[in-house]
Amino acid sequence: MKISALYPGTFDPITNGHTDLVRRAVRLFDEVIVAVAANPKKQPLFTLNERVALAQTALAEVPKAKVLGFDTLLIDFAREHKAQVILRGLRAVSDFEFEFQLAGMNRRLAPEIETVFLTPSEHEMFISASLVKEIALLRGDVSAFVHARVAAALTEKIG
Repeated sequence: MKISALYPGTFDPITNGHTDLVRRAVRLFDEVIVAVAANPKKQPLFTLNERVALAQTALAEVPKAKVLGFDTLLIDFAREHKAQVILRGLRAVSDFEFEFQLAGMNRRLAPEIETVFLTPSEHEMFISASLVKEIALLRGDVSAFVHARVAAALTEKIG
């Protein structure tokens, strides 16, 4: 049986921590769908289409990874794409409570879909999209934290 995992997030911007997690996840699953959420309440810097395109660029060399945007309930999107697993990243203990709550709610809405947690590699564990965005907004160098095209897009967007 083919096992598909869904890795959801806003990915504003997609970081090396995200791509590290996807690179490791494709070793565990037959397919990993990087599900880029519209999520307007987070006031993303990039549009949904821009975030999808940047994620596609950052993951272009990762076999079995597919990037898709969505603006529906995550569980509905997972069912639509026949994902059996929702993949979530945990960087620190502080992430756990929120992620645990999400996993419980998703299990209640779709008991047939499991949630699996992965941690990033040690050298990527401190990277968060919000910190990268803040550094970029303050004109700092983010090239060590994101794909080169993502860094360029941040520079272009900020001006």
